[in-house]
Amino acid sequence: MTVSSESKNSLTQLAPLEAVLFDIDGTLCDSDPLHYYAFREMLKEIGFNGGVPITEEFFIETVAGKHNDDIAFALFPGDLERGLKFVDDKEDMFRKLAKEQVKPLNGLDKVREWIESRGLKRAAVTNAPRANAELMISLLGLSDFFHAVIIGGECEHAKPHPDPYLKGLEALKASTDHSFVFEDSVSGIKAGVAAGMPVVGLATRNPEHLLMEAKPAFLIKDYADPKLWEALEELDKAGTKKV
Repeated sequence: MTVSSESKNSLTQLAPLEAVLFDIDGTLCDSDPLHYYAFREMLKEIGFNGGVPITEEFFIETVAGKHNDDIAFALFPGDLERGLKFVDDKEDMFRKLAKEQVKPLNGLDKVREWIESRGLKRAAVTNAPRANAELMISLLGLSDFFHAVIIGGECEHAKPHPDPYLKGLEALKASTDHSFVFEDSVSGIKAGVAAGMPVVGLATRNPEHLLMEAKPAFLIKDYADPKLWEALEELDKAGTKKV
């Protein structure tokens, strides 16, 4: 797809818009600090890296946005069974933290209202385990918002492969030509782009230069970012012209 000459941040080529697909962690809420805390404390407890706590840079490179099978292999390459048990235990700790601390990303309510008022289809597409995904969606009050919840581990390949987003489109009966994605990780942006959709990247925690290497349509700070609303306003106008 080519970017419209109206704006470098344009989504007008998607008009009329059919669907919006969201990642969960770091996209609907700023949950990465909770994941980082759980990994850091539990790895330190078992003496990983000589008992030296992992850095945020290590977390971004090795963990953020990746599927648990890949994380387990990266952390425990010689003992995958131990790695898988570790990430399962870590998810238990994360869910306990999330119940007390998860809050929606700034402006999410406004985007939800924009999507619902236009009758658009919507799906959550995540590499997180289903128990995490359903908990987060419930805590954020979005259980009735999403028409489908796609789990990377239940697809043939998780992100950064396009399979989860393609499965999301199939579940919604929506077209790549009239849908876009919200994502916050390199892995997720690559998956959305590989599925043939523009991706609006959220610079929640991950470094902007790394996100840009994955080729998002553009980056926003959060859902209140004026860049996003300028693009959505242009998209509305383009949709009206095509009706």
